[in-house]
Amino acid sequence: MNQIHYVETNATHESDFVFDIPQGHQCWLLVITKTPALFRVNGELKEYPAHHVILYEARQPIYYRACGNVYINDWLRFSSDEIYISRTSLPYGIPFALDDPDYCSKLFELLVVEHNFNRNCQESSIDSLLRILFNKLQESYWQGDLRPQYYNLQRLRTAIQTNPGDPWTVSRMAQSLQLSPGYLQSIYKKTFGISCMEDVINSRIRLAKEYLYQNTLSVAEVAFRCGYRNIEHFCRQFKRVTGYSPGRYQLYKNDSGVLLPNTRLDRPGR
Repeated sequence: MNQIHYVETNATHESDFVFDIPQGHQCWLLVITKTPALFRVNGELKEYPAHHVILYEARQPIYYRACGNVYINDWLRFSSDEIYISRTSLPYGIPFALDDPDYCSKLFELLVVEHNFNRNCQESSIDSLLRILFNKLQESYWQGDLRPQYYNLQRLRTAIQTNPGDPWTVSRMAQSLQLSPGYLQSIYKKTFGISCMEDVINSRIRLAKEYLYQNTLSVAEVAFRCGYRNIEHFCRQFKRVTGYSPGRYQLYKNDSGVLLPNTRLDRPGR
């Protein structure tokens, strides 16, 4: 069971902010920074950049403070006897980089809502959100060091997958990050294992498959909504990714959206 004692997102403090509790709390404390901060780790004071997370167990000494004009964080003080928390492999009292701060910030916003409103499913909703949050923390911890441009690249990739129909080009993406097109393509591939334009294409085809499954639009309308201004170009890319033309994909699928087995889509005259 989990019990939230207090949760806050975007907590903003002045430059003289210091949080010093030598005896620690009687429960867990989770802090995610949104600005640089100084943490005392193993007796030494060290500066960490924004988007770091630190987990304190009960009765562990706590010390951190601002190191700029303003200090902002999300934080959560809570009790829990759940195994995914009590036996976590995350380090105690040692900050590590968070790979998707925007995602985790949204989880904190939802935790604030669930904690402050007494809803019928409050307990299970809080547990679900904490499980997701700790999953994301685990992913971040085991990912290791992040590239300097990682957070900007992550936001770009989220924008691509959220709005695949936008007029994406390498030049446009590079300009938005103030990078050269060649450098963007290089670090994007190294970071995500796929080129930025392949990411655009895959996101567009994924959206196109959903439109074709709904079967309410013509192939030309699907192409336009997915960011293509040339239907022939759309058809070529769709077939390259899926192995089927859009029309035949739309025709030969069952009610679950899966292509029927043993269906020959390349028969002459079909």
